[in-house]
Amino acid sequence: MQIFVLLFNARTENEGIHTLQIGDRNVVLMFEEEDDAIRFAGLLEAQDFPEAAVEAFEADEIEEFCEGAGYVAKRISPGELVIPPERNLEKTLWDPDAPPDQPVTDDKSLSESEFDQIRQRLEKLL
Repeated sequence: MQIFVLLFNARTENEGIHTLQIGDRNVVLMFEEEDDAIRFAGLLEAQDFPEAAVEAFEADEIEEFCEGAGYVAKRISPGELVIPPERNLEKTLWDPDAPPDQPVTDDKSLSESEFDQIRQRLEKLL
C-alpha cells in the first residue's frame, strides 16, 4: 500500500523526515491520502517550519525505516484531521544545513504533562 510522508530537503543527501516527538519517541505520520499530507504540511509551514515535500512510499518501506531508526510509524486514515502540536521543539533534531553524515542528537524531550496533552490529542483523533 502506498502512503505519504513529509520530507525536508527531499531527494538530497541531507534529507529529513518529519516526526512528532512524544515523550522519548519519534512518531512518523504515514498519510493514506496525499491531500491530507499536503494539508498537514501547510499547517507546519504556518508554524514557520521549512517547506516540506509530500513524498509517496510503500508503507512497508517506511515501517522498516521506523523500526530500524527506533521510531514509531502511525497511519493516518483518509480524512482524519491531524493538527501539529501547539508547541514545537526549539531545536529540531535535524539541521537542514548540516553535513549528511553528522549524527543526530536529542538533548530535549517533552515534560510528562506535555506528553499527556499530546497523547490525549492523538487519542481524540482515533
